Amino acid sequence: MNIYKLSNGISVVSEHIPSTRSVSFGIWVKAGSRNETSVTNGITHLIEHMLFKGTSKYSANEIANIFDGLGGNINAFTSKENTCYYFVVLDQHLPKALEVLADMFFHSLFDAEELEKEKNVVYEEIAMYDDTPDDHVHDLIASAAFSEHSLAYPILGDIERLQSFQSNDLHNYMKTHYSLSNIVISIAGNISDDLPQLLEQHFAFYQNQGEVTRLTTPTFQGGVMFRQKQTEQHHLCLALPGIPLGDQKTYSMSVLNNIIGGGMSSRLFQEIREKRGLAYSVYSYHGAYSDSGMFVIYAGTVPKQSSLLLDVTMDVLSQIASNGVREDELARTKEQLKGNFILSSESSSSRMHRMGRNELMLGKHLSMDEVLKKLENVTLDDITELSAHLFSQPFAIAMVGNDDQALQSFRRDQLVLSR
Repeated sequence: MNIYKLSNGISVVSEHIPSTRSVSFGIWVKAGSRNETSVTNGITHLIEHMLFKGTSKYSANEIANIFDGLGGNINAFTSKENTCYYFVVLDQHLPKALEVLADMFFHSLFDAEELEKEKNVVYEEIAMYDDTPDDHVHDLIASAAFSEHSLAYPILGDIERLQSFQSNDLHNYMKTHYSLSNIVISIAGNISDDLPQLLEQHFAFYQNQGEVTRLTTPTFQGGVMFRQKQTEQHHLCLALPGIPLGDQKTYSMSVLNNIIGGGMSSRLFQEIREKRGLAYSVYSYHGAYSDSGMFVIYAGTVPKQSSLLLDVTMDVLSQIASNGVREDELARTKEQLKGNFILSSESSSSRMHRMGRNELMLGKHLSMDEVLKKLENVTLDDITELSAHLFSQPFAIAMVGNDDQALQSFRRDQLVLSR
């Protein structure tokens, strides 16, 4: 891995993988929906869309044709705390792909007519999301957990706010947040020795200093959110306060999450789906942010089983809170996580994403051996200590469904009281 800065201060992290014929390239920006206000919610994601709508040099159609003609793909995503614009191409096509993406990043027109058309595209995206309750409930759980804090804002925004945005609003947001210190370039694959010169050519002219963004740390609220919708299933999420990015408990959190609901052998999957047939989809995950985190459990079930599903979920968590986890579970989970990590590292795209995110959000990187060692060093005592932290506050809970009877009878503080 090679880490350096361009002459203007943009950070670059690269890894040469000579065994591949591809190159994965990403421009990472420390700007996401968390950086928005109640007035600007949705603007980060809209900018992501608009960077594909044409520059003074290339039209949107030409951009699409170029990448199709190169046999590669180009895409982007917006998250709570960052945005990434990336492509994957054959190594021989890196110079052209890099030139086009840089032009999109720095010289997009934000044409007023194209902006209105793209707003309609995002409106359809929002409508599609609202029609997908197993997705929508995850926005609701963020609201239940973080209330009015910007971490609770939906990444897509809402139609009313989006309607008000004009081209100058997008330019002003980028001027503030797309600063030199907020940008990281990440490249992995069969890169050549002339990469630094290519990057200087296309990026070194940029001089935007932006403005200092001061984020406020959220307080976990443990609230309740319900969205009534005629559905065949009730879609439920439970959330507890997690841990922030880079925390020393990160690897313990990965292990505990995997044991609770991270795979087919997890306790929730085995108890809820395999033994009782209460749900087709049940899982858990941990979302880590720069100063906080959220541990979430999701399940979908027919309305008449909602209360039973919550009861069984609480039984599973109570067993862990009271008795911890078993040695065999710990050993199996470590091997599963180590295997997943090693296998993902064989992809240039996965390496680019991991390096970019780590450099942008943490400013540090661990080698594969260091990661594997940290996973191996997780102990039963570590899991017990982390469980005590997770179960120290009442749950936040969210549901999309026909009625909220299951929520009315659910005791969000029952794990706290039982400890």
